[in-house]
This record gives sequence, C-alpha cells and structure tokens, in this order.
Amino acid sequence: MQTNAASPSLWTATAQVPPNPPLEGDTQADVCVVGGGIAGLTAAYLLLKEGRSVLLIDALDVGAGETGRTTAHFFPPDERYFEIARRFGDAKAAMLRDSYERATDLVETIVQSEQITCDFRRLDGYLVPAGPGGADVVDKEHAATVKLGVDVTRMLRVPGLDWDTGPTLCFHRQAQFHPVKYLAGLLRAIKRLGGQVHGGTRARELTSTADGTTVTTERGTIRARAVVVATNTPFNTRVIMHTKVAGYHSYVVGLKVPRGALQPFLLWDTGDPYYYVRLDAQEAAQPYDILVVGGQDHKVGQDGTPQHRYDEIEAWTRQRFPQAQEVAWRWSGEVMEPADGVAYLGRAPGEKGEVYLITGDSGNGMTHCTAGAMLVTDLIQNRTNPWVPLYNPARKPVRSLGEYMLEQANTLAQYTDWLQGGEVSAPDRIPPGEGALIRDGLKLMAVHRADDGKLTFLSAACPHMGCAVHWNSGEKSWDCPCHGSRFDIEGKVLHGPSAAPLARIDSK
Repeated sequence: MQTNAASPSLWTATAQVPPNPPLEGDTQADVCVVGGGIAGLTAAYLLLKEGRSVLLIDALDVGAGETGRTTAHFFPPDERYFEIARRFGDAKAAMLRDSYERATDLVETIVQSEQITCDFRRLDGYLVPAGPGGADVVDKEHAATVKLGVDVTRMLRVPGLDWDTGPTLCFHRQAQFHPVKYLAGLLRAIKRLGGQVHGGTRARELTSTADGTTVTTERGTIRARAVVVATNTPFNTRVIMHTKVAGYHSYVVGLKVPRGALQPFLLWDTGDPYYYVRLDAQEAAQPYDILVVGGQDHKVGQDGTPQHRYDEIEAWTRQRFPQAQEVAWRWSGEVMEPADGVAYLGRAPGEKGEVYLITGDSGNGMTHCTAGAMLVTDLIQNRTNPWVPLYNPARKPVRSLGEYMLEQANTLAQYTDWLQGGEVSAPDRIPPGEGALIRDGLKLMAVHRADDGKLTFLSAACPHMGCAVHWNSGEKSWDCPCHGSRFDIEGKVLHGPSAAPLARIDSK
C-alpha cells in the first residue's frame, strides 16, 4: 500500500488493502465518491445498499490517506460537550451525542453483518485532568454529559493504572478498531454490491449544475447526479471552506508493553498540548502489546523540525506507564480542525448541483466520517436527517470573534514569506536529504538536496492559494502553512486542498 508520509503507521504496516486500477476514460454513475478513506467507503457502502450505482476514486488508493494514519478511537468530541452546549445550545449538543452514538453503532453493525475481522471492541474511555484548570474541565464535562444523557460515571481515578490520574470521567461503550482492516472489509462489501473503485485517479476539478455534476480527473471525466467529496479537506473550493477548517499535524508513538500488563482502555487528557492513549493487542504469538499514544498537535507547515514531538510524547508516556518498553512505531497524520469544534457534513455551499462534503473531522475522524456518510446518504435519498442544522457546511462559525480572527491572522501572516529572502543562499548550503527555500530574484524556490547530491527545484508557491511551502524534515515533505496542502520532494500532492503539484523549475 502506498502511504502519504515517510513513516508507515502500525495499521498500514500490519494490514493490506487490495490495489484498485486507475479509471480509464469517461464514465458515469448515480453517485461519484471522491476519497478512499472511512468517509468515502462508508458513504459508498450505504448508497449501494440503497440501490444507487456508485463509483469511488482516490488519488492514491483505498487506505493510503489519513484513515490509515489515525489512532482509530471512537470517543467523545475533542471540543467537549459543555463547550458545544455553550456555543450551539443543549438541543444541538444532544444532536451531537446522538450522531456519535449512532455512528459507533453503525460501525459495529457493519463489522458484524459483513464479518469484518478488524479487532473492533467496545471499551471504556477516560477523560483525565491535566494542567491548570484540568479538574474544572472534568467537572464541567460531567455536568454537561449528565444533562445530555451521555452514559458516564465520575470516578476518583482511572482503575488499573499505576499512574494516579486524579478525578476522571468514564465514558462507557466507546470503541476502537484496526482502521485498515476495516477499510479492507468495506472494500470487499462495496465490490460485492457492484461498486466501482479506482485508485491512482486524482480529481482535478468539479463542475456542478442543476442537471448533474462532472468530476474531471487525470484519467477521464465522471458524470454523476451527486458527488460526495470525502477527501479530508475539500479540493473543490478555494476559499469558502478553507476559512472554516485548518490543517493540523498530530504525532503518534507506539511502545511495546508486556502482553497483559495493561487491559484495553481509551484515555485522553485536558492539557495543552493534549495526549490520547489506547492499547492495541497484538497477535497471540507476540509477547507484547502496543501502547499507542498521540498528541503534540501543531498547524501544518509551522514546525520544520518536528522530530522533538515524538520525544516529548515518549517522555510523557514513560512518566505515566512504567510498563512501556522500546518504541516500535512513530508516525504522523493530518487532521482538519473546524473553526467552531463541529465537523462540516452535508450539502456543499456555493455549488449549483448535488455536491456534499465530509470534512472538519478534528480528532474524531472515525466517528465524524461515519456520521457524515450517514447524513449525506439521507440527503441524497431525499430523507430528513435530524443532524443537518448542527453540521451544515454553510453555517457561520459559532465561536468568539477574537478566536476566529486569531486563526485567520495566523494564515495571513504566512504570506510574508514572499517578502523575505530565502532560508539559505545557495543549494550547496542545504544538508543532504533536506530542503530549504532559496530566493532567485523575484522567484522563491523550494529546493531539495538528495543524499547523493541531486537537486530538485520547485516553485515554492502552493497551487491552492499561493502560500509559500515550508520544508518538513520529519516527513521529508513540502507543507503549506496556510491551508494544509502537502507535497513530496518531487512536488506531487500528498494532501489537499491543492489538486495540482508544485511547479517544476529547470535547474541552472
């Protein structure tokens, strides 16, 4: 499986998804789904069950994007129920609770009905305090969840851990699974139901009218009555949605622990930076399990040397889990943070035809993506869905003006790179295996120097909206600090919203 970063995840390294051929020529379907992660495959599966003809495309292939780089928790919203209730009101907070519960139930139902072996299990999850005000956050969340009817228990500490976590809120009947094994099972079901799936097919443009929508790809055009854009971040809009979502890098460390030393659990804290934990049981032949710990989030393209974040996650873990042994895995992923803490699921604003979005998943991608697939399926089938008022992509961000303006100011500040000199004066100043920006008159170049000295010259301008990319020495990629696009050393797109590669510049 081709993945989108330098380091494989535990999931992509321990499961395989069969490859899917590229699209060959023009075609049509009732619904075109763009994106081969959990959002896209779940939508395709549900629509096929409704009798629709479905064609799914992915720029790389099924499971090669961010679903394979998650930690695959099903747990409460990152933004906390009490914050959702404060911003949106109790009625919409209750909608959120309902969507989370029903999405997790649906995954469990699909696993059982399609007989997918993906290590799905229900288990308790614990919110624990960290940093100043952490205990107050737990108290507020307890009050909000009780009011909303969430199945929770207040406890003095997380049971079974050597670490005294302090007062905790236990959320019952949460879940976890192996995301790539789940995608492989969904793919089998989709093909059995007659769905068409094509990898190596990047969507370049989307043109919608009242009579239907055309998706233009590198391999041909697709004509569909409805299109579901399930690409983590939308590729079909330059501005409308990209002031509402922001790309953040999150980091994961997997450490071996002796088999049976810890019982499976989920845990996340209230700190800044915050951490989240799960246990992945290994095959019986292995003498160890993997403690999966993530966190240390930052905006994409705004830390050029992020390797220290793995070290900080490891140090945090060893302080609290004496069972931790050597590090077996390190990987990162990109999440799209919504401006007001709630995902954007539903009809795409500004489109004339039936175009639907699943984006802004934050750290709840498994849950939001499944709920999003449920919601857009209802809309395509002309059914009423009670969650539409909450998740509507056309809504204005419900957040304080100050917070929203700070986020936008951060984005605008990145464009000052064009007013500055390069990071180095000449290519021979770039260490082997690294990259840097070099000024050449009016041009700003993104230059990579390979271990053998070979130089690759690219335009530093992100094709999405012209922000200058930054070198990421941890993932060996060029990352856009404005809207989260990422590119490999040859300029090929790793992550949108850019649908086009970085422009090549002839070497001198």
